[in-house]
Amino acid sequence: MSLINTQIKPFNATAYHNGKFVPVSDETLKGKWSVIVFYPADFTFVCPTELEDLADHHAEFQKLGVEIYGVSTDTHFAHKAWHDTSEAIAKVKYPLVGDPTATLARNFDVLIEEEGLALRGTFVINPEGQIKVLEIHDNGIGRDASELLRKVKAAQYVASHPGEVCPAKWQEGAATLTPSLDLVGKI
Repeated sequence: MSLINTQIKPFNATAYHNGKFVPVSDETLKGKWSVIVFYPADFTFVCPTELEDLADHHAEFQKLGVEIYGVSTDTHFAHKAWHDTSEAIAKVKYPLVGDPTATLARNFDVLIEEEGLALRGTFVINPEGQIKVLEIHDNGIGRDASELLRKVKAAQYVASHPGEVCPAKWQEGAATLTPSLDLVGKI
């Protein structure tokens, strides 16, 4: 069964965020748009490139009222150590959530049980706590923050414009479609 349009499951975790350890829960995410980005592990290779790319686009996400949460099965202590030793991760101003019990990774169906690591899972969650976008990559394939930003904008547009849909490669300000009998076979 797909997780699309399902409610996120309850969770409680600790994140490293702006020099502090802070609680994060399903309730933290409600009331605003959120992006949860799972990655396999701290102190690895592809992961810092992705998290740095998100850090470089963080202000754009915030302008849309979106908070990003990076999640791995490492502890919040490991996140702090990585933040303190990596130039790329030092740029991260969004919460890095520890998931050492793999509760979140299981809840979002990205856990590789035999390794205790998460797949590269990306989830866009609306203010009501429903998953609107999900994408899961093999761990050898990095993600692109600008493409994620486009998907967030599309999800927000569709949420605020009932009856309209965003076609492939849609960009903010571009034409949308209104599904109807008149469009059948004409696209």
